[in-house]
Amino acid sequence: MVCRKRSRRIKALVLDGGFFVAGGVLFAVSVNVFTAPNNIAPGGLTGVGTMLHYLFGTPIGTTMLLINIPLFIWGFLARGSKFIVRTAVATVISSIAIDTLALWLPAYRGDMMLAALFGGVFSGLGLGLIFMRGGTTGGTDLIATLIAWRFRHVSIGKLVLAIDMLVVLASALVYRNYESPLYAVVTIFTTSKVIDATMYGTDSGIGKMMFIISPKTKEIAQQIMEDVERGVTQLKARGGYSGVEGEVLLCAVRRQEVHRVHDIVYSVDPGAFIIVGEAGEITGEGFRIRKQEGKGSPRRRQAKNA
Repeated sequence: MVCRKRSRRIKALVLDGGFFVAGGVLFAVSVNVFTAPNNIAPGGLTGVGTMLHYLFGTPIGTTMLLINIPLFIWGFLARGSKFIVRTAVATVISSIAIDTLALWLPAYRGDMMLAALFGGVFSGLGLGLIFMRGGTTGGTDLIATLIAWRFRHVSIGKLVLAIDMLVVLASALVYRNYESPLYAVVTIFTTSKVIDATMYGTDSGIGKMMFIISPKTKEIAQQIMEDVERGVTQLKARGGYSGVEGEVLLCAVRRQEVHRVHDIVYSVDPGAFIIVGEAGEITGEGFRIRKQEGKGSPRRRQAKNA
């Protein structure tokens, strides 16, 4: 049993490292080949690092890492080491990849729209791989998460968007060019779409369905709702052999969140029993939102007029 747990832990660490390195390299290609050489500051600390590189020649990766350090300390003090460790590792790997590959990668200085699009594609692929293993590259995502944790009514998505837009607007002043912010918006939009496609496939309604059997369901449910921010349903159950009354937790998650739930469950109850199944379609908050057709909707009007 102990050997199996150790093997599982080693396998998870190897997968984390592999995904973080691959994601960091792809992200470095986006920055060094497409966005930075064309004065595109794609929001967040990447955009800040790109602008400081343009103004003072400072290494982009090192700048991102240095700015992230106070955020890591904040995250550690606010949420503990479990919350911050993957983000810190992914950020260090990405920063090293950006500065190291800058010496070898050729800069693309052709069509600006192609630079913005492919910068978004490589950035989305890289960040998608990192997010799939529960990491981030810090910056605006980390700032927004920490603020939202302190002020529960604040939307993380809106915070990230607001911070990114401030960086994009600042780039117009730094580059003295009103086209750069427009291309940055294209890069941000492309990045977000590619991240979704990388992590969830082309359908946001597809995910995993997890059943968790444990005598510590209350503690597990509370931690899943707090750390993963997913709803949990408690189902009444009775053991067929033992006849003991208990509860089974049902939780719908995205693919990249499965390992996070695994970590939470086994940290609370190492002897828990987990079943993971495919959910062909998940409709509801946090997944695919079903569009309601009112009486005045175009489809109903077309059907009525047919």
